[in-house]
Amino acid sequence: MKPLSDEKELLKGLANNDRKAVETLYQENFNTIQSLIINNNGSSDDAKDIFQEAIIVLYEKVRAGGFELQCQIKTFLYSVSRRLWLKRLQQQNRYASPGDSMESVVPVEEDLEAHEQRNAEFEMMEQAISHLGEPCKSLLEAYYLQKQNMQVIAANFGYTNADNAKNQKYKCLMRLKKIFFAQYKNGNGDE
Repeated sequence: MKPLSDEKELLKGLANNDRKAVETLYQENFNTIQSLIINNNGSSDDAKDIFQEAIIVLYEKVRAGGFELQCQIKTFLYSVSRRLWLKRLQQQNRYASPGDSMESVVPVEEDLEAHEQRNAEFEMMEQAISHLGEPCKSLLEAYYLQKQNMQVIAANFGYTNADNAKNQKYKCLMRLKKIFFAQYKNGNGDE
């Protein structure tokens, strides 16, 4: 979490059209917004549009003066982006009634935390998979990503039958689980 003074400096920089402040806001927040939009039926271009609009909303509030940010900048930008995106989705879907308040389902702070937690877990899983080694890595990819059945895997990996391949897959999965949870406990689980 950033010290509040840094965030105040960023807001001051934004109000004064400081390029460095805008770049910092972009670097620290765009990926989260892009992830939000793409995971909710949007494209990378949609994410750029929505993020730009959210920055403009923040810019106009800061320029107007007397604006007190009651949360972190990233929470504010996420909240504004989320509302802008929900509004755009509702405009595109004529059948959704404007009274549907989808943002009332989950408070933004919880939504943002869950999103960041999920991203961190995906990164840890990628790391765990990279530490897994062969043939486990390829075997699990063949089964889970390429959707190959056990007979095909047995033939490709040189196992005598599908049951042996299945046993090996189970052992690999347990090994992956062990690596993942060791990382989880050491890196992220106690935040």
